[in-house]
Amino acid sequence: MQPTSLLVAALSLASALVTPALAQDNFPTKSINLVVPFAPGGSTDLVGRVVAEAMSQQLGQQVLVVNQAGAGGVLGATAVADATPDGYTILMGTIATHALSASLYTTPPFDPVADFTPISLLVTVPNVLLVNPDFPANTVEELIAELKSKPEEYAYASSGNGTPLHLSGEVFKSMAGVEMVHVPYQGSGPALVDAISGAVPIIFDNLPSASEHMKGGTLRALAVTTLERSPSFPDLPTMDESGVPGYETNTWNALFAPAGTPPEVIAKLNEAAVAAVKDPAVTARLAEVGAVVVGSTPEELGEYVQAEVQRWAPVIAEAGVKIQ
Repeated sequence: MQPTSLLVAALSLASALVTPALAQDNFPTKSINLVVPFAPGGSTDLVGRVVAEAMSQQLGQQVLVVNQAGAGGVLGATAVADATPDGYTILMGTIATHALSASLYTTPPFDPVADFTPISLLVTVPNVLLVNPDFPANTVEELIAELKSKPEEYAYASSGNGTPLHLSGEVFKSMAGVEMVHVPYQGSGPALVDAISGAVPIIFDNLPSASEHMKGGTLRALAVTTLERSPSFPDLPTMDESGVPGYETNTWNALFAPAGTPPEVIAKLNEAAVAAVKDPAVTARLAEVGAVVVGSTPEELGEYVQAEVQRWAPVIAEAGVKIQ
């Protein structure tokens, strides 16, 4: 090989070794897609848009919300698991995508631990049981009595098959000894529309997406699904207090990148996400809708996901819920 060729080859090799490191140091150099795996208008979409706006300010690049709904969040999560692991496509994950799917599906579409790199647990969110204002029940006890008097006459809405809201309904049916038909939607937004119209008079929803309808009186809240009352609605009882002792479900939102995303990129995304949710104005905005800020490290989120998968597996098995 001629000396000139040797020099070109050496420079090419050096460039190949240096370019990825420079790309990570300069990250991000373009906009980032934040995949929200549910339709617009729901709790995950609401939290996603608040966090995306705040992270854009932290990173100096736009974080764009991309709604990719379907199959209880599985379609959007699968798309991110298959994306290039460069930090420019990330997921607003939920308890549905990263705790329930592993046990709900006969053939799980992805491994919530092996196929993703955790970034940060952002918020925890109570769920809430609501009815249309014309429904003949003002309390959980009255709802149970109505359902028992007319078995299988009523239906309840949720944000989709395999979501924590679907599971909330199935656990309620099992623990209260009642029957209802489940009507799944592609997110809380369209489910709320039908609950407000009365087409499906009962709904389990996340507190953030339901809160404005509770305040406006277009839906009547009967109870939150956590063991503790929500600071945002202190007068609203828990399910445990309302005749279903021991009942507890909730949800959470966390950021994930595809497996193999460089640690330097994950560190920058984590720093921006934590700074975003712990900004006092953002924390207050999320608290208004019932979301409680966490802002964890990637390691803490990884441990949390593994614990959640183990916590929900026996609950799902006992409820007898399975998706083909």
